[in-house]
Amino acid sequence: MKQDVVIIGAGVVGLATAAAMQKAGRSVLLIDRDQPGAGTSSGNAGHFATEQVFPLADPALLPKIPGMLLDPLGPFRIRLRYLWRALPWFMRFLANMTPTARSRNTRALRALNEDAMAAWQELLEALALSEHLVKRGSLLVFEQAEPEEVHAQVGKYASEGVACRYLTGDEVRELEPVLDGRIQHGIWFTDTGHTPDPFALSKGIWTALEGRGAQYLNAEVTGITSNGEVALADGRGIEAETVILCAGAFSRQLAAQTGHRVPLDTERGYHLMLPAHSGLTRPVASADRSFIITPMAHGTRLAGTVEFAGLTAPMDPRRADILLTHGQALLPGINGEGAERWMGFRPSLPDSLPVMGRAAPGVWFNFGHQHLGLTQAAASADWLSNALHKGDGARLTPFSPLRFR
Repeated sequence: MKQDVVIIGAGVVGLATAAAMQKAGRSVLLIDRDQPGAGTSSGNAGHFATEQVFPLADPALLPKIPGMLLDPLGPFRIRLRYLWRALPWFMRFLANMTPTARSRNTRALRALNEDAMAAWQELLEALALSEHLVKRGSLLVFEQAEPEEVHAQVGKYASEGVACRYLTGDEVRELEPVLDGRIQHGIWFTDTGHTPDPFALSKGIWTALEGRGAQYLNAEVTGITSNGEVALADGRGIEAETVILCAGAFSRQLAAQTGHRVPLDTERGYHLMLPAHSGLTRPVASADRSFIITPMAHGTRLAGTVEFAGLTAPMDPRRADILLTHGQALLPGINGEGAERWMGFRPSLPDSLPVMGRAAPGVWFNFGHQHLGLTQAAASADWLSNALHKGDGARLTPFSPLRFR
């Protein structure tokens, strides 16, 4: 029997895409080798980071590259054994540091992020899941910067339409009294939010979708053709009217089978989950330490760092453990008792933009959201659905898989 819509990947992007397809009156089959929401989507920082409108390809990174190679616990790490495999990606990354490319990519990120919170609110209200979105904003804190440097950053964000306020260290502690006195300044992003349990968010979406007729198949996809046939590892094949690839960091090989050589790599992200509650009421990111603390329903999550080492190398537990050292600097009261390490795969493109749009007759892409999969999931699903069902695809142009040809 021919399926209507087959979505490959049941992470938060795949689930949001399934919700958009259902809203458009389509029947949905999700396929994933993990349970819905159980992969990388379960371990993210839980931050709806709409303030992140600037692409990662920043010329300011250039003098830091030697340190990235030498410091195994630094915030941005490239394993030496992986360097040659990652070199083509980084050559494209460098090319996106030009003023023209940065301006173009910033506009695209800003447009998608501007729709993100409203899209999430609409999705969660429709599924009676609004409790999974907490809107108290987020903080970016500074220990060493001069006041004029922080004010300059506030101006930079404000110039891109990001709602934010400069705070003194004392004002930061008025909002979050548990934070350490070493914090000298902060930026309060007033329109961002967080979810207290990313996995519960995904599970809630899936339960609602399943109750409305969506189906799930626990299987590994090994092939996808340009005419919408999906091959499974057990030898079965599935035909569909529409196939949407939402497999995150695992999308590259499947995309290639439709004729698209997408320069996708993975940034391996780590978190340390502490069972103790910190006392924070919103996410707090550190500008000096490049990590984030998020209050969760079941404790405190310390997340951050970027590591290029591919999809198969074992995790480096030190990269999770160092997060406790950073966390204790900002929250002296926390300890690592009962902490659990985790590592996941962020699907990353050199221009920091996801891949969204029509790839072939009956095949669409929605993957590669880098650090912003949770943030952009609902908006990118809406944009894709509008392009697929209403022919409203102009907004997808900056994200098209054709941009790599």
